[in-house]
Amino acid sequence: MIKPLVGQSKTPAGIVLRGARELAAMREAGRIVARVHEAMQRAVRPGMSTAELDAIAEDVIRSHDAIPTFLGYHGFPASICTSINDEIVHGIPSPERLLKEGDIISIDVGATFKGWVGDSAWTYAVGAISSEAQALLDATEGALWAGIEQARSGNRLGDISSAVQAYAAESRGFAIIREYSGHGVGRQMHEPPQILNYGQPGTGIRLRPGMVFALEPMVAAGHWLTKVDADGWTVRTQDGSLSAHFEHTLAVTPDDPMIMTIL
Repeated sequence: MIKPLVGQSKTPAGIVLRGARELAAMREAGRIVARVHEAMQRAVRPGMSTAELDAIAEDVIRSHDAIPTFLGYHGFPASICTSINDEIVHGIPSPERLLKEGDIISIDVGATFKGWVGDSAWTYAVGAISSEAQALLDATEGALWAGIEQARSGNRLGDISSAVQAYAAESRGFAIIREYSGHGVGRQMHEPPQILNYGQPGTGIRLRPGMVFALEPMVAAGHWLTKVDADGWTVRTQDGSLSAHFEHTLAVTPDDPMIMTIL
C-alpha cells in the first residue's frame, strides 16, 4: 500500500489523489520520457538493433538524473520494451533484433525522477510501411486521444474505456487487446485503478481531479487473443497479426486532461 503524502487523499478504490506539487513533479518525469521518445523517433531506422535503441534510451534517462523504471522491474532486463510487428508489449531489446524496412515497433519507456514515474509508449514506422500497418497505427493513436478526451472530472472510468474501444474497434474493424490494460501511476509504475481498453460508458468509478493514469490502447489487426514467448515477457498476437501500442501518462484536472508525457 502506498502511503499518501501530506495533503493527499485516497478514494475508496485506493486511488491516491495528487496535489499540485505532486503533479508538477510527475510532469518533470513525464518530460524525461518525452525526450526519450524524441530520441527514439530520430534513431528508428532499418538496420538499427533494439539493443542500440535501449542504450540510447538509458543514456537519455540517466543524463537527466532519472532512473529507467523498467530495468529490473520483476526481473525485466532492459530499460525499454521494444515490440516488433505482431509483438504487443514487453519485447526485450537484443543486439540480434535488427529493424527492417516495413516493420512497426512499439517502444515503451518508463523513467523515475525524484521518486515519481512517467510512462509512455509509441509505435513507430520503420521506413515505408504498408497501408494496413499505417491504418493500424492511425487507429491506435486515435483511440489514445479519444480516451484522453474522456478523462475529465465527473466522467466515469468506463467512458474512457468505451471511447478507446469505439474508436479503434467498432468504427475501424480492428481488435482491442483485452488481456492487458492501462493503470494508475505515481510513486509506483502500477497503481490503482486498472483501465480496460473496452467497456461501457457511464460505468466504473467517477473521475476526480488529482487522479493520474497511464492510458495505453493496444490494438491488433486480427484477433485480440495473445500468447507469451518462452522468454516469459514478450507478448504477441496469437494469430500473428500486426499490433500497435500507444500510451500517455495523464492527470484528471478541474479542466482539460493534463498530459504528462509530452515536452
